Amino acid sequence: MKSITIDPVTRIEGHAKITIRLDDGGNVADTEFQVTQIRGFEKFVEGRPYYEMPGITSRICGICPISHQLASAKACDAIMAVSLPRTAKLLRELIHCAQVFQSHALSFFYLSAPDFLLGMDADPATRNVFGLIEANPELARSGIEMRKFSLQVIEALAEERVHPSWIVPGGVKSPLSGAARDRIIAGIPSAATGVEKALDLFKGALDKFREEIENFDSAPSMYAGLVDRRGNLQLYDGQLRLRDASGEIVQDGIASEDYADYIGEASLKNSYLKAPYYKPAKYPDGMYRVGPLARLNVAEQFGAPKADFELLEFRQRFGRVPHSAFLYHYARLIEMIYALERMQQLLDSPQILENHVRASAGVNALEGVGMIEAPRGLLIHHYKVNDDGAMVWANLIVATGHNNLAMNRGVLQVARHFVHGEKIEEGMLNRVEALIRAYDPCLSCSTHASGHVALKLELRSHNGVVLDQIWSS
Repeated sequence: MKSITIDPVTRIEGHAKITIRLDDGGNVADTEFQVTQIRGFEKFVEGRPYYEMPGITSRICGICPISHQLASAKACDAIMAVSLPRTAKLLRELIHCAQVFQSHALSFFYLSAPDFLLGMDADPATRNVFGLIEANPELARSGIEMRKFSLQVIEALAEERVHPSWIVPGGVKSPLSGAARDRIIAGIPSAATGVEKALDLFKGALDKFREEIENFDSAPSMYAGLVDRRGNLQLYDGQLRLRDASGEIVQDGIASEDYADYIGEASLKNSYLKAPYYKPAKYPDGMYRVGPLARLNVAEQFGAPKADFELLEFRQRFGRVPHSAFLYHYARLIEMIYALERMQQLLDSPQILENHVRASAGVNALEGVGMIEAPRGLLIHHYKVNDDGAMVWANLIVATGHNNLAMNRGVLQVARHFVHGEKIEEGMLNRVEALIRAYDPCLSCSTHASGHVALKLELRSHNGVVLDQIWSS
């Protein structure tokens, strides 16, 4: 049996490789998506004061530090057993919308757009952000300006663009000034125009990618995401809903503190990335997906007019619960429109400039769970502390982990359709990587230890031949 190894997978955050095994006829027999890095945040936070956790866990990732800070702060809020001031909630959601917007812009314009505009089969030497700048400088410039705007929003709120210390247990450190609010509002129309142009361009290119749409992890699955009581999509708050492939709601109204009754985690011997699953369906049949496409499938609507208009067209094109992972890109752009609309709604709130933005308390509970929608999907921080408030246990279930089983399944489908052993072409392998890019994984965020850590030891000869190997048990 022959094998093809893609190492590293490019244009993603973190380190991973894909192995494609071919049978004697040159057909794909099996594939393996392996995450080859590990971050031990759950272990080295033990003993730290709980109120340090938002600052510590934001260092997990430089792309979505706000997401980890918010989930962490919500877990700490639960330990303190406090009710946040209304203005603090508004400000937290506002900075989260900016975070989602900048992360989606990075994924679409920097990591995935080269495939759409230059072609899956283009020369890899130019199929990158530099080739995109040369081919479509206006689009490239627009992507840069959109990320700049969203980072400026974060800076206006938190005084720092990356790893700010503004989000704290009980709320936020400081209120929003009227001048900062006005600057943010002034920048929204230009950002909205950029997203709308990119969405129109993407929709116009969809016919060129019919084969990819049909074969990028297009098998049915369940989906999970946060919604409010009306079923509208929620990014910062809400309760967990799962919807099945036919559109039926499987489970609804799951509060953050009850997540463990429904979500289990499997350890895989070939990866440092855990594999969450829906407990009632058991592993591995309980596979579900999270993220932009999942959120559109789970929610009834956004509750924002422009985003809801685009959502209606999306569903008219692909149905109520479409499954192709290629459509994550489409969903990402619609969510960018929603993020701007929601920012405007929050900034228009008469409470947004009030000064009471933090509740104070000590340890009133020994356990707390924070649950939000990070750009890539559902993010859960679960903490346990002692009477002094020192961390004794932590577990993080990150969006990319929720999608682990689906990404493995998708790699196999894409490889079996596009890869043919008699003549391996670079474009075939790029499509396998592009399936992973559709999920926009954040592997540094997601590779954390929970009990058992997979370990493989190999004994090799001087010329590299594997003589023996053993997996930890």
